[in-house]
Amino acid sequence: MSIIYLLIPIAIILASIAIWAFFWSVNSGQFDDLESPAHKILYDDDDDLIPNDAKKGSVHETGHNDNAGRDGG
Repeated sequence: MSIIYLLIPIAIILASIAIWAFFWSVNSGQFDDLESPAHKILYDDDDDLIPNDAKKGSVHETGHNDNAGRDGG
């Protein structure tokens, strides 16, 4: 029975920490927009990962295309 005197204050402390964490997250905007993060994965944002010279079709600083004038053989 004496363990109750220890468990009740621990439970009250844990509950108050959980309530504080909930109100802190609501006030800091954690629950403002629930839809946008799910839709962000659909956007094509791979352009930042591609190097600049690869976007230009292998045109180097000289302005010549690597594939120009090749027979393919």
